[in-house]
Amino acid sequence: MSRSMQMMFRPRFHPGDIVLRREVLHGQLWMEHPVTVIDDRGDEFAVLLQPGSQFTFHDHPQGVHPWSGQSEWRGPEVLQLYRVGLWYSVWLFFDQGRFRNWYINFEAPVVGDEGGFDTDDYGLDLIVNPGQEVVWKDVDHLDVMIGNGRLNSSKVLGVLAAARQVADLVRRDDRWWSSWDGWTPAGGPGCR
Repeated sequence: MSRSMQMMFRPRFHPGDIVLRREVLHGQLWMEHPVTVIDDRGDEFAVLLQPGSQFTFHDHPQGVHPWSGQSEWRGPEVLQLYRVGLWYSVWLFFDQGRFRNWYINFEAPVVGDEGGFDTDDYGLDLIVNPGQEVVWKDVDHLDVMIGNGRLNSSKVLGVLAAARQVADLVRRDDRWWSSWDGWTPAGGPGCR
């Protein structure tokens, strides 16, 4: 069964559940941390990453995880939106409960089970400001990731193609995540 098919048939999460977001590189667990489920529609789900979420790092042949110098998430509250089969997730960043920007995180399509979900960060990101200006972030990291064996050339080409598609969606204001535009962390699990 393919990774995306596994995700479609996983048990659904319930608002308020604490599950693990796991980064799996080349088939081996590299890092994990808890997130709170906000919503789950089967092929699309939302989780909240909160300040203080503890990181657990695992020994890996690739070496240490890039965030290994941090024991916990020290950033703002982040609503993370996932859709089955996509090479990216959409993160909504909040400062003191107020929306700051969208952050498109390019990563492996999610695979889930009862305890959480697996993905792997591909290094490229797009920052989308409230005025819908798209800023490409960490493009130069892709060469480094090929050089150190985290990604291969064909995966990088796939990531770049997905990024162009997302940038085009934003330009057309055809965002599948637009139904979350009014959500705030103060609303709590399941509020939208």
